[in-house]
Amino acid sequence: MGSSSDKLFNRERTLHEILGGGIVADVMLWRKKNVSVGIVTVTIASWMVFEAFAYTIFTLISSVLLLLLSILFLWSKSASILNRPSPPLPEFQISEAMAEEASIWLRIHVNKLLQVSYDIAMGRDAELYTKVAISLFLISLIGSLMDFQTLCHTSVLVVMAVPAFYERYEDYIDGSLVIICNKVRELYLRFEILAFSEKEKLS
Repeated sequence: MGSSSDKLFNRERTLHEILGGGIVADVMLWRKKNVSVGIVTVTIASWMVFEAFAYTIFTLISSVLLLLLSILFLWSKSASILNRPSPPLPEFQISEAMAEEASIWLRIHVNKLLQVSYDIAMGRDAELYTKVAISLFLISLIGSLMDFQTLCHTSVLVVMAVPAFYERYEDYIDGSLVIICNKVRELYLRFEILAFSEKEKLS
């Protein structure tokens, strides 16, 4: 294992710690193989069902909810007729505290998004603009290549494959990425120096 200077972003924590160190990290890194295999199998099977029967996500959700509500409705009616207990369902209700917490979380993140957008629009952070522009371009490119359902299934498979692959070949990947990042940073500094010199000439 290399030193922290050889790691991407000079990090000292392990990948398992970065992913939260809990059950989710164990599943993503295939330390709970049964669960990981189950997630991958269900993802592939559901994708095949969507493709074979031309289902959409809304059609599937509507069908499942209709089936579930019909079963519960018939269960309740038959229970009242046969003097049997009703379905053991809790009362679904969103508390005021939960609503306030969700609104606070939403307000904080929306304000962050607006602040980032304002900084980019005012030309205050060229590096942030570059990152956002590249991210939006990649999202647009991916969206033109596949529909939303395929994107969701592919994302699950990527999440289940990339972290485990990275953990296995961490030293090699980090070394290559550090070299690439240094090259990109060097090119960016050269561009800034060139832009500054051109600005000085014009002034």
